[in-house]
Amino acid sequence: MIRTNDDTIAAESERKFHEMIQRSDFPCVGAKSALAQGSLSIVQARNIQSAWNDLQIHRDLLVWSEKWRDDPEGLRSLVIIFEGPLDLDEGQFEAAMWERLQSLADKDHWLGQRLDRTVSADPDDPHFSLSFGGEAYFAVGLHPNASRPARRFARPAIVFNLHSQFERLREEGRFERMRERIMARDIELAGTPNPMLADHGTGSSARQYSGRAVGPEWSCPFRDPRA
Repeated sequence: MIRTNDDTIAAESERKFHEMIQRSDFPCVGAKSALAQGSLSIVQARNIQSAWNDLQIHRDLLVWSEKWRDDPEGLRSLVIIFEGPLDLDEGQFEAAMWERLQSLADKDHWLGQRLDRTVSADPDDPHFSLSFGGEAYFAVGLHPNASRPARRFARPAIVFNLHSQFERLREEGRFERMRERIMARDIELAGTPNPMLADHGTGSSARQYSGRAVGPEWSCPFRDPRA
C-alpha cells in the first residue's frame, strides 16, 4: 500500500527494509521468520510528526487484527515506514512515535473498539500492551539516528507485533529460546547488552518501544482513553 508523494521513495524504503532484515547480523529472528513466511506487511506513510495517515494506519491495524483471529499461526509484523523527517534525534523520535500511538488509540476508542483485556492498558503496568481492534500489540521504533544498531533504519518506522503470537510461543516453550537468541545476536552486533530489555512481568515494555535508553524517572506520555 503506497501512500506517499513519491513511489520511488516507497519502493526504495521497502527494499531497504527487506535488506536490513535479511542481513546475517540482524538480530531479530522473529522478523526474519515473518519475512520468510510472507507475513510481514509494509505500509508507507508520510511524516511521523503528522496525523496525515493516522486514519488509514488505524484501518490497517483493524484488518491486521481480524486476519490474526482468522488465522492465528506463525509470526507476523505490520511495518509503518514514514518518509521522514530523517534528522530526528532519539528524544524527538520518541515523542513523535508516542504521538502517533496516542492518536491511534484515540481512534480505536472513538470507533468503539474493545480493549484486549488479557493485557493492561496502563503503561506503567508490567503487563502493558497497546490495543487495536480488540487485539494487544507492542511497538518497535526504528529511525536513522538510533543509538542501537538494531534500531537504526534509513527512515522512521514503527513495527507492530501482536502480543498473542508471542504468548503462543511462550506456551509452546519456544519464546525464551528465541528471546535469548535475539539478545545474544544484539550484543554481538552492538558490542553491549541492550539496557532497556526487561524480563516479561518485571517492567513495562513501554520503556522499550522507542529504543531510547531511559532512566527510572521516565514517564510514558501515553494514556489509553479506555483504561
